[in-house]
Amino acid sequence: MTAAALAASVLTAHAAPAPARSPAQPHAQQVADSPGAAWAADAADEAPATYSNPVSAGVVDTFPDPTVIRGKDGAWYAYGTQNPIFNSAGEAGEHILPILRSTDLVDWEYVGDVIETDAVPATWRDSSRAWAPDVRYVAGEYHLTYGLSTGGLALATAPTPTGPWTHHDELLVPSAPIAGCPTGNIDQALFSDDDGTLYLYWGSYDVVCVSELTPDGTELTGRVTPVAQGRRMEGAFVVHRGDAYYLMYSEAGCCEGESSGYTVKVGRGESPRGPFVDDEGTDLMAASSKAGFVLAANGNRFAGPGHHTVVTDLAGQDWMVYHAIPRDDADFPPVATRNGTLNLSKRPMMVDRLDWIDGWPVVNAGAGPSEGEQAAPVTSGVVTSTLDDLRGWRAHGPVRTADDSDAGGHARLGDGASLASTARGRGDLRAQADLRVGDGGAAGLTLGATGNGGGATAWIDRDAGELRLEARRGARTVRDAVRLPDGFRYADWHVVTLDRRGARVTAAVSADNVLDPLGAVTVDAPRGAGGGDRVGVLARGGDAEADNVSLVPLAEPVTERVPDPEPGELLAGYSDEFDGDAVPGEPGSGWSWVRGPAAGVGLQDGAFAFPTQAAELAGGTNTASVLRRAAPEGDYLVETRMTLGGHQVNQQAGLVLYGGDDRFVKLVHSHLGLQRKPGLVAEQVEFTREGPRPTATPPAAAYASPMWGAAPAETTWLRLLVHRDVEHGEHDVRMASSTDGESWQWGGTWTLPADGDLDLGLVAMNTAGAAAGFDYVRTYAVD
Repeated sequence: MTAAALAASVLTAHAAPAPARSPAQPHAQQVADSPGAAWAADAADEAPATYSNPVSAGVVDTFPDPTVIRGKDGAWYAYGTQNPIFNSAGEAGEHILPILRSTDLVDWEYVGDVIETDAVPATWRDSSRAWAPDVRYVAGEYHLTYGLSTGGLALATAPTPTGPWTHHDELLVPSAPIAGCPTGNIDQALFSDDDGTLYLYWGSYDVVCVSELTPDGTELTGRVTPVAQGRRMEGAFVVHRGDAYYLMYSEAGCCEGESSGYTVKVGRGESPRGPFVDDEGTDLMAASSKAGFVLAANGNRFAGPGHHTVVTDLAGQDWMVYHAIPRDDADFPPVATRNGTLNLSKRPMMVDRLDWIDGWPVVNAGAGPSEGEQAAPVTSGVVTSTLDDLRGWRAHGPVRTADDSDAGGHARLGDGASLASTARGRGDLRAQADLRVGDGGAAGLTLGATGNGGGATAWIDRDAGELRLEARRGARTVRDAVRLPDGFRYADWHVVTLDRRGARVTAAVSADNVLDPLGAVTVDAPRGAGGGDRVGVLARGGDAEADNVSLVPLAEPVTERVPDPEPGELLAGYSDEFDGDAVPGEPGSGWSWVRGPAAGVGLQDGAFAFPTQAAELAGGTNTASVLRRAAPEGDYLVETRMTLGGHQVNQQAGLVLYGGDDRFVKLVHSHLGLQRKPGLVAEQVEFTREGPRPTATPPAAAYASPMWGAAPAETTWLRLLVHRDVEHGEHDVRMASSTDGESWQWGGTWTLPADGDLDLGLVAMNTAGAAAGFDYVRTYAVD
């Protein structure tokens, strides 16, 4: 989109806000003559839909901290942090919580803002900016929570995804830390448990807390519990899958241009209040860095991926929606904001597949942010209908269309009525619909409505107070049920899904389908059940309403991660077992010093002792000693096994790839403090890049930013994988760590301009007094 078109879209959006419902845009898998029809698709004749990141490109300049929900009109809506979204079109200032709309999760349009710049709520301070929204469907309304840059969490509600918004007079959480939660009161997210309890998670730099909410989602209630802590931890997002709860969060720096180290990690627990542990068993409340990598930079054109939400497409595939920073266009010029003139990074919206492998979530099977064409989310298929009209459907009994301001057109079924698609699917399928129940009776979603007695039906049964699943074949029926929460609001819209994979059938119900089911049940169907392959909706014992009915092939889950890097042949000429006679740094050792030799170094018990110095290697303070030697040409992997004693803040030691005092990457075991926990010393695996930030204002010759690895131990193995990217003229450096030398946790990738060679090196610095020992440095070829 040109700058002129962007500017025109701004004027159009302000002059005529988008209606609550508009016809769906054409899609490669949709064939229809009306927006309410049921469509049959011939997959053999159509190429799969594709997309490329960032999905907000050409629509807005930036869209940080995105949150996404599917509206009851069948479209998806995204909300972002206050930012200068049309800066490139010449528009000054920012939009406060901008809204995008899509019918396929990849093609978006701007449809307005939650708050006009001249109508901010009374709860705001003069300098407040709105950050990191989260949206859920609660008690029949859209609940949008957001943080204030001055601290505090606010709530706005609306009857439709685009408003009008009612802003609550009191903050959900005040600006100052509250008892039991020493954290920054921003970066909140709601979660609904299967007993109907609402929870609010929040926190930034460096603690995440949780509290229950009142059933209407407007007030905290009960105790506040810290559930996670770590350096620059924030952006918590909880989902419930199977028997486990997953707390995903972002950590490290969100907003430092191409030097941003943002990374998404996860812990798993048996309760919404935790404890949550990572995939190495480290409690998220431990005073250490954590494993559980979900998403990290991989060396392509995107840096700092994070602050995410999770959505599920119509095939049952989960997707992570997040922001990342384009390294080739990372920063805005200075922007006038409510908080003065600020230097902001561009953080467009990204979408990537979220896989569940061995019980853990990971993006793109571990490959990280995607670049180039990818298979798109499934948002249409055999049947994709908003039921605006009933063409393409077979109705039995009293069925008519109805309309309201949120859902738009939909179907209303009288007692005993049913509506079945004329189109059929084959194989493993997912059916989905929005349903609501009248004063009594039940609403059902059925798969296999062919008249041959086979199929499965998921019932929201108001009279019985349950979600019931029935799978039948002729006279044989298998059924199971789960009780719905006592406060279940049957008259509100709920998303019902029905998955059939082989003979196994699973039904689930939720308010908004954000991996927070209010009930789920699975049965093994009688042999032959479900052979009919139509989708339908039903009402029994009273009236019911239905909308957004779909039938698509069920997603095939990815079950294997991309393989981790493995070392190849040992390069003896670039390695040292520290078992010789020459002390590293002395003539004949193969090593040399920058500002050395450091005090106290020497060979001791088959290791190289390098006590930490009261010296630094950051920005303009370059006083630390660096022990270095030449690195091989091309790609290689360097590894060390090291110990670090001491317990004082800022002691650190480890590997460095050194191209100069202002151009290096280091991977170290560090003792660091937490901002909200004075006196606490956290054990960290720290992965830092220092290099130029040319797109900053003014340009920075040296800018340092960290990522974090898994928890270290007294003895920790460290690896750096180096790739010389000749095409883009840079070094890509990926980190890994281990506490046993066998199982490795691979993290993110830093890039440095290839302005010269990088030497292999060791450092031990920041605060004196810790004994650091290196058992070896081994360098390997990479196959």
